[in-house]
Amino acid sequence: MRVMMPGRGHFLSQANLIAGSALTLLVVGMALVSLVWTPYPPDAMRIAIRLQPPSAAHWLGTDHFGRDILSMIMVGARNSIAVGMVAVGTGMAVGVPLGLAAASLGGWIDEAVGRLTDLTFAFPAILSAILITALLGPGAVNAILAIGIFNIAVFARVTRGAALQVAGREFVRAAMALGRGPLAVTLVHVLPNISGTLIVQATISFAVAILAEAGLSYLGLGIQPPAPSWGKMLNEAQTFMLLRPTLAIFPGATIALAVLGLNLLGDGLRDLLDPRLRSGRQRRVTE
Repeated sequence: MRVMMPGRGHFLSQANLIAGSALTLLVVGMALVSLVWTPYPPDAMRIAIRLQPPSAAHWLGTDHFGRDILSMIMVGARNSIAVGMVAVGTGMAVGVPLGLAAASLGGWIDEAVGRLTDLTFAFPAILSAILITALLGPGAVNAILAIGIFNIAVFARVTRGAALQVAGREFVRAAMALGRGPLAVTLVHVLPNISGTLIVQATISFAVAILAEAGLSYLGLGIQPPAPSWGKMLNEAQTFMLLRPTLAIFPGATIALAVLGLNLLGDGLRDLLDPRLRSGRQRRVTE
């Protein structure tokens, strides 16, 4: 038997997992700290110190109203995470049962779920969110609703595809041959075996939700003032780009790091939880 060291892909997947976890924990930690402490009240306006550069007193400077940028970014992280959690939770709570029902029951239910997801995917996520918030009005609740509706279609499609793959395996056929009904087979055998896929999809959808919320807030359709939002900070910063470019750099970099961290985390979790990738690595080591 020839033993080979794990390949480059193995180390890359671990690096993705570590880097993604670190970036995600940084953003989550910043949001948690903002629940009990921020350097300054995020909505405190002090015109006398407006547009200050980063300093010992204000680490990231102040905006055109004299508000502390770091405090606003910290609270904005909390708001973005809250929107992402509720939107992704809504998508999973509705989309996963729909996908499981379509895969296990088939027939007109599968056809109906398929057509609904096709209709949702006909419009890009951000465009659908803009349409819904434009009809219902701006605000955090409507932004969550808009992002959540798109996530329902995403989780329904992912769940259905993963469930159909598992349904064709030997142990599922054996359970059905023993007389177990579709519901029992789905809950006991199918759902646990696709949980890894759903976890990975949740991290990716979380990143999309944060990006969509920032986009809606940038357009004035998401979280409304005086609540801080990364997208709203970018919108307000564009007037002062030449005078104080850091007003856009700091919230923009925070959005980029949050989305990058979640995507790296999703890639790392996919490599860790996907049994096909894991078995492939094991074969390379033992060959």
